[in-house]
Amino acid sequence: MPSGAFRCRSGHKAVVMANTPLFLGQNSSLPASPDEAVLDYVANPRPGALYMIRFAAPEFTSLCPVTGQPDFAHLVIDYAPGECIVESKALKLFLGSFRNHAGFHEDVTVGIGQRLFDEMKPQWLRIGGYWYPRGGIPIDVFWQSGPPPAGLWLPDQGVAPYRGRG
Repeated sequence: MPSGAFRCRSGHKAVVMANTPLFLGQNSSLPASPDEAVLDYVANPRPGALYMIRFAAPEFTSLCPVTGQPDFAHLVIDYAPGECIVESKALKLFLGSFRNHAGFHEDVTVGIGQRLFDEMKPQWLRIGGYWYPRGGIPIDVFWQSGPPPAGLWLPDQGVAPYRGRG
């Protein structure tokens, strides 16, 4: 293995990745679609430790596949890392690539969680998609990879249920 590199699982094969992230510190364009987005992973700085990482995206957007109107959500992604952690700028670019992507709330939320889980291979992952109402109905979508590891501290995701204007 080259110096300054580590082995990280991506999909069903092990790949060698450099310790230098692909996007961090670089000018980076927003990918045109989630399929074109590259998720970058770096070595877990605390291998063997049981801990949770949380990403919150309170201004996530995608498009309704029927009307083409924008849909807005507050996403919360929690995971207990394995060998790798997702690099935050790569995740930001990946989430931003949904801005012009048409998909139902359920497909978008679960698809994000499954892609992260399949590529990163964390010990455990969950995602909460708290979608703002359109047509008067808020939709909340939740997915997790399975039961959390014993002993993992799981704080509440901290997003209050939608209460309207009153």
